[in-house]
Amino acid sequence: MPHTIPTPQRLVTDAHRADALRALNRPRLHWHVFTEWARILIFAVALFLVIKTFAVEAFKIPTGSMERTLLVGDFLLVNKAAYGAEIPFTHVRLPAMQVPRRRDIIVFEFPEDRTKNYVKRLIGLPGDTVEMRDGDVWLNGHQLIEPYVIHSDPMEDPGGEPFGWQSKYLVRTAEASAIHPSRNNWGPLVVPEGSYFVLGDNRDNSSDSRYWGFVPDSLIKGKPWVVYYSFERDATHRYPWLTNIRWGRLGTRVH
Repeated sequence: MPHTIPTPQRLVTDAHRADALRALNRPRLHWHVFTEWARILIFAVALFLVIKTFAVEAFKIPTGSMERTLLVGDFLLVNKAAYGAEIPFTHVRLPAMQVPRRRDIIVFEFPEDRTKNYVKRLIGLPGDTVEMRDGDVWLNGHQLIEPYVIHSDPMEDPGGEPFGWQSKYLVRTAEASAIHPSRNNWGPLVVPEGSYFVLGDNRDNSSDSRYWGFVPDSLIKGKPWVVYYSFERDATHRYPWLTNIRWGRLGTRVH
């Protein structure tokens, strides 16, 4: 039986078929791979923003006003849902898990500069009467026992203009009229509705309600939950955040 001789047209067709098969089997990046990764990235960013806005946000302690409770170099996770997170660009808050209580540590926007966040201990609720006598806090006529407080400079008691705002809220008594407000002696003051009185645990080294007044409830951002990272600053070390980690503080609950 005679052999069939491939014609030029048959050769061309086979070559095209072979090229097509190689092209189909060649690994290629398809657009759907990029779109899938884009969807994942967008979802991850959106989830992060939702968590940061309504649930948990990270904060850093830059000053020693809350020592020894919180140290410079502590990094905190703050529960923003505790007191009801605020919906962005509105004054509407989500339902709160709890109401602020005396002795809670809170994070809030500084009333005189809302770009700054402060962390202090809540001392006075709306309607409370607060005062200080020789560095001791009195609340509604009773002295507070505060084991968390330290006094780094107890012999000094500066006064003057920073405390002038207190006169508007001063309870008018004979004793109060004789007192010129200072860092360690002031009041009694009545906390107005919708506001809170806060103090730093490092009482002699804290810018707090004694100096600039009450914290409106609308400025409260949340309640510190845990120290997730901490390091001790040291100018002699190039990378103190790696070499001076306070391992014992990692995971410490804030209270």
